Amino acid sequence: MSRPGRNRKTARQQGQASVFAALGDETRLALVAKLGRGEARSISQLTEGSRLTRQAITKHLHVLEKAAIVRSVRAGRESLFALDPEPIAEIKTYLDRVSAQWDEALARLKSFVEG
Repeated sequence: MSRPGRNRKTARQQGQASVFAALGDETRLALVAKLGRGEARSISQLTEGSRLTRQAITKHLHVLEKAAIVRSVRAGRESLFALDPEPIAEIKTYLDRVSAQWDEALARLKSFVEG
């Protein structure tokens, strides 16, 4: 029998893992950077300046959407994609926490070696 808190932690970790996986591709990082400028953009706008096809960009956007990094809304015949900064903020918080743990461990090691 599993504990409810453990399931929630596992779901959060799975969400974080999907964000890391989605951001682990340079094309998707470039798309996030374009969307990070604040305005929703169409697939045509996101394809401009890229050697990739609309279909390739669409596949990358769907990976980002599945990881909840971007969201899409219909505007007439087009879908507009916008950045949802919350999952990235959660990853930043996680990385800050891990970084602090390493800083503490290294400080203890330094104290032990010099002490």
